[in-house]
Amino acid sequence: MFDTSYIDHYREYLTNERRASANTVSSYIRDIKQFAEHQWNGENGDFKHVTPDDVKNYLSKLQDSGRSAATVSRCVASLRSFFSHMIDAGLEGPNPALGTPAIHNPRKAPSILSSKEIERLLDQPDVNTHKGCRDKAMFEVLYATGIRVSELISLNLDDVNLSIGFIICRTGKERTIPIYDSAVRAINHYLSFSRPMMTKNGEISLFVNVGGGRMSRQGFWKVMKSYLEKASISEDITPKVLRHSFAAHLLENGADLQSLQQMLGHSDITSTRAYVRVISQQLKDVYQKTHPRA
Repeated sequence: MFDTSYIDHYREYLTNERRASANTVSSYIRDIKQFAEHQWNGENGDFKHVTPDDVKNYLSKLQDSGRSAATVSRCVASLRSFFSHMIDAGLEGPNPALGTPAIHNPRKAPSILSSKEIERLLDQPDVNTHKGCRDKAMFEVLYATGIRVSELISLNLDDVNLSIGFIICRTGKERTIPIYDSAVRAINHYLSFSRPMMTKNGEISLFVNVGGGRMSRQGFWKVMKSYLEKASISEDITPKVLRHSFAAHLLENGADLQSLQQMLGHSDITSTRAYVRVISQQLKDVYQKTHPRA
């Protein structure tokens, strides 16, 4: 069996030094464990003896098995980062994952809801019920701030300041994000009307499930899917749609890239520029459809 101490050390580094999100840590650790299981197949093994050919053979196996370019590309990043950290921590180099070829991963344009679709979605929850009141508040926060679903469910009560109108997102890259008035009202209503009836004593999470504990990603996605159907929004979208829509709508209304980058928590502005391409393509489509000489 392979030595897991290297992986444990790397997990600690990702969590405490890089302050990576829980999802990133989980994905990277899973990639490394799957590589190790393939490499040694239950027998004794040591990461010190991994060669560039071992890494290339594993990646070829992933591609041959039909894994997407995005999955293989992330695995490359996981292994490069893991071995780079291990070398910094004393493992003798070179990094066996550095010589791997780049995986071409054409970016899929993010799904964006129109302003009217957003309004339809936000109007679906019945705020006269405890669950609907909570759901309305969750959707308003996502669209008001552009935070990820993982960041939404990680919010605690003391991460929200309604008197000033902002939230503090402490997952991953910590940042303070303003929230608009209707989102403040939705949270206030939830805190006064619903949460006291839904929560367990001592629970610190802002958004709770019907059992009174912290809302999960899977639980949120079930909630959102039901409202998307009620709103007759049938596009192939993911829970990220409110984050994407937040970014695109801010850019449409004049937000600058640097401010948007800070609110989204992007470490690289290249990720933020993806929304500029979406807006540009939408404008081009409108032009082609409406200009008399296009």
